[in-house]
Amino acid sequence: MTSQDLDINNAHRLSVAPMLDWTDRDCRYFLRLISKHSLLYTEMITTGALIHGDRGRFLNHDMSDVPVALQLGGSDPEALAKCAQYGEQAGYSEINLNVGCPSDRVQSGSFGACLMAEPELVAEGVAAMIDAVNIPVTVKTRLGIDKLDSYEFVSNFIGEVASSGCNIFIMHARKAWLEGLSPKENRDIPPLEYERVYQLKQDFPHLHIDINGGIKTLEHAQQHLNHVDGVMIGREAYHNPYILAEVDKLIFGDESEVLSRHEVIQQMLPYIEQRMAEGRPLKSITRHLLGLFQGRPGAKAWRRHLSENAHLKGADLRVLTDALALVPDASTFIE
Repeated sequence: MTSQDLDINNAHRLSVAPMLDWTDRDCRYFLRLISKHSLLYTEMITTGALIHGDRGRFLNHDMSDVPVALQLGGSDPEALAKCAQYGEQAGYSEINLNVGCPSDRVQSGSFGACLMAEPELVAEGVAAMIDAVNIPVTVKTRLGIDKLDSYEFVSNFIGEVASSGCNIFIMHARKAWLEGLSPKENRDIPPLEYERVYQLKQDFPHLHIDINGGIKTLEHAQQHLNHVDGVMIGREAYHNPYILAEVDKLIFGDESEVLSRHEVIQQMLPYIEQRMAEGRPLKSITRHLLGLFQGRPGAKAWRRHLSENAHLKGADLRVLTDALALVPDASTFIE
């Protein structure tokens, strides 16, 4: 039995999407305090950056964020295999190939969503990674690109890549326009087509299919789990991170007590102090915390205090403790 088989036999999974400039190691440490079981993803890291750049800076992470997947951007099978090995050695739980990002910069590097037009190359790269590591190799992709947006097209793409040995696909339930839309617009303008993702699961019952795109509540996530194997939440998990507080119980059946919002911040303080001692600016960490009290009394005061003070010279942990004092500590349980 391969690592791919082991992962597909697991129960439903819920993950937080890889988001450029957002899901860095500080963000993941914070989210892990809220949910012990959600699968977290790095930002996309290109193979060139890992092979020729500061590999330690890109791959270093706190081992408490496990399970965490490394998302790679690239198309050269040899480079992908090498970087997958780097990821496994660094303690990542999964290697994910980005076949969904539509930005011009990504296209110029011959990776991301444009690779949907080259399923044989994707399959070759995935096969090389599977041969190189003992952890799951997965693909995050879309329903199509430009005018290549028929169900037949995406079905053939999945079939070709699955033939490489990959059996775990995360499907962003939109196609991508490679020209004419910005990456931000590509997250909103192409319509969501959840039924097509459901159909892929029906047509490929042996594959593990996760769904991504426009999911804002756990109720919505649970509805999807009636049709697919997993759910990936993106921007909602960043802007309203405490949505993850119920995930361990509802999705993974873990009845353990969950940290309150105040307790999450208290547990962040030693980590933040350590990161600041390493030279990390306070503002680079607190930006991930702004949405913690979303919808709660004092949320606006919390955001304002952090935004106005975390960037100041000499800012330290008192910025956090002073901001926390502005928010009523209503309870230590999920409401």
